[in-house]
Amino acid sequence: MRRFFLLSVFCFFFLTTYGQDVYTASTIPKEMLPYASAVVREEIVTTDIKAVDNVIYNVRRTITILNNNGDDEAEITIFHDKANSIKDIRGVVYDEFGKQISKFSTGNFQDRSAVSNYSLFEDSRIKYYQPQAVAYPYTISYEYEVRSKQSLNLHDWQPVQSTGVAVQKSSFTVIARSDFKITYKESNLTDAVTITSGEGGAKVYNWKASNIKAMRSEPYSPDPDLYRPGVKIALEKFSYGGISGTYANWSDLGKWNYDKLINGRQNLSPETIGAVKTLIAGVTDPKEKARRIYDYMQRKTHYVSIQIGIGGYQPMLASDVDRLNYGDCKALVNYMQALLKVADIESWYCAVAAGYSYKTSLLPDFASMGQANHVILCIPFANDTTWLECTSQKIPFGFLSNFTDDRNVLACTPQGGKLLHTPKYNSIANLQVRTAAFKIEGEGELSGSIETSFSGTQYENREELMEKSETERLKLVPRIYAINNLAVNKYGLTQSKTDKPLTKEVLSFSAPSYASTVEDKLIFLINAINRTGRAPAELRTRLTNLYINDGYADEDEIVYTLPADNYRSEKMPLNVSITRPFGSYNATMELKGQQLVYHRKITLLAGTYDKALYNDFVDFYRRVADADAYSAVLSKK
Repeated sequence: MRRFFLLSVFCFFFLTTYGQDVYTASTIPKEMLPYASAVVREEIVTTDIKAVDNVIYNVRRTITILNNNGDDEAEITIFHDKANSIKDIRGVVYDEFGKQISKFSTGNFQDRSAVSNYSLFEDSRIKYYQPQAVAYPYTISYEYEVRSKQSLNLHDWQPVQSTGVAVQKSSFTVIARSDFKITYKESNLTDAVTITSGEGGAKVYNWKASNIKAMRSEPYSPDPDLYRPGVKIALEKFSYGGISGTYANWSDLGKWNYDKLINGRQNLSPETIGAVKTLIAGVTDPKEKARRIYDYMQRKTHYVSIQIGIGGYQPMLASDVDRLNYGDCKALVNYMQALLKVADIESWYCAVAAGYSYKTSLLPDFASMGQANHVILCIPFANDTTWLECTSQKIPFGFLSNFTDDRNVLACTPQGGKLLHTPKYNSIANLQVRTAAFKIEGEGELSGSIETSFSGTQYENREELMEKSETERLKLVPRIYAINNLAVNKYGLTQSKTDKPLTKEVLSFSAPSYASTVEDKLIFLINAINRTGRAPAELRTRLTNLYINDGYADEDEIVYTLPADNYRSEKMPLNVSITRPFGSYNATMELKGQQLVYHRKITLLAGTYDKALYNDFVDFYRRVADADAYSAVLSKK
C-alpha cells in the first residue's frame, strides 16, 4: 500500500506549475524502467516548523503507474486526529499521453478508523482514496497539507518506499525558526544537505534525490532502511499533547519520558498492595518475587490498544489498569512496574522497535521518539537482567521471543535514558527435537507416535493450538504433518514456563496406504514429518546481502519397524552432508534388521552474509529439499 503519511497533507493547488513532461509516460528515461511498476516523476515534501505546536506538512507528488503491480503506489492514505488536521487534498489523473482523465478532491476520500481492528480506544482516522485505472500507464498528481499541534514526532523522508518503484526526482525541505535546533540523520544519500536562510531569518534545510532505479523484491533481503536513501529529523525543543520538552540525545529523551509521561502514574489501591504483599510473603529471592508478581499480572489483565490523544505515548494510570483489568503495552508495563515497587524491585520502562521481520535497533547516534513502536520491561537484578513482555497472558517469565530480541532499546529511568540491548537467542538454541516410532504393515499402512520438544524462539511453534479444545486440535494437526489420510488418535500439548521454556507435543496416529507395495517391494517417503519447502528463486544478479533474521536447529529421528526383517535397499542409502557459512544439513538412513532408522538435522544461522553467497544459499535449499524428498525402495532378500 502507498506510504502512510503519519499526520500529513497540503492545500495549495499548484499542479499547473509542473512541467507537462511529468504527466506523459513516454518521457520517462529508459534507464528508469527496469524492474519498475511505478515511477515517481516529481515529489516535493516540505516540513514548516512555525512553532513547537504548529507544524505544517506539505506534499506534492506525481507518479506514473506502469502496470497493475504499481496500483498500490497510487493509493493515497492520510492520517488525522485531534492534533493533526487536514486542510485540503486535490489531484488529477492523466492518461498515457498526459491528457486529463479525472480530478479528485477531499470529498472523494473515504474517512475511516485508522486502527479499529486493533484498538479499543482510538481517535486516529485516515482519509483514503484509490484512483481507478482505465488503462496503463496512467499518472496521478496530487498535493495536500496537514497542520499538526505537536513536534515530538516529525515526519521522516524516504523517497523510495517500496520495491518496484523508481524515482526521477524527490526533494525534502525543512523550514525552522532560527532559534529552533534541528537534528537529522542521513542515510544512503548521494548529495549532502544544503542549509540556507529563509524568510525572517529561518533556517532552510534541503535534501534532494534523483534517478533512483527501481529494485526488485529479493528473498532474504535485509531491512530496507539499511540501503534506501532517507532522512530522519528531530526538533530539540518540542511540544506533545500540551507537554513541552527538550532533548538532544537518548538520555534527555528517556528522562523526559519518565518525568512527563510515566512518573506519578503508578499508585495502587491498598487492597492491591496488600494482595501483592501476601503473594510474596516468605519469599526472599527477588527474582522469585518478580516471577510471582508477573504471573499475578498476567492472570489479572489482558491487552487492548489505546490511541487516544497523548495515550499514544502516555500509559494509563496503574490504578485504572488495576480496576479495569486491561491496558495497552505502555499501561501494562507501567502496571507491572507499580506492582514490583510494592516488593521494592527496581524496573525500567523500555521503548523498543518491535517486529518479527527484522531486528531493528534504535540508532545509537540519533535520538527520536518515532523509532520505537512498543514497550517492554527490564528488571536489573544484581546477578542478571530479566526482560518481560507484558502484553501476553501466556508468555513465560523472562522470555521475549523474536518479536523484541537482539536489538537496542531505550530504558526510561529517573536518571535519564539508557540504551540497552535485549538478549539474543542463539540459532542452535532455537531447537526443535523430534523422535518418532513408526510401524509399516504389509499393505503399506502406517501407524506410530511422535514426540517433539520446542525451545528457544521455537517455544511458540504450537501457540495457536494451546487454547484450542482437544476436538479442534485433532482437526488442525493433520495440517501440520503432511502425511496423507492422517488420523490422529491422541494428542497432547504441554508447556514448561521455566527459565528455559519448553513446549512438548505428543501424538499417536494411523494412516492407510502410506507405503506403496509393488510385488515384493516396499516404497515410501522416508521423511514423513519435517520436509523443507520450496527453495527461493535463483537470481542472476543479486543487489542486496543475504539476510537470515531468525536461525534455528531441527533434529529428527524416525525409527520405522518394517513388515519383516529381510529387506534390503535397492537404492543407494540416504547419506547427505552439507556445510555452508549460513548453515548445515545432515541426513542418513540405516537398515538394522527389521528397522529402518532415519536421522536428520538442519541448522540455519541468523546473520547477514555477502550477496555473493545467495545462489549458494539457493543451492543449499534445493539440495536439502531433494534429500527430504528421498523415497526408500526396499525389496526382500
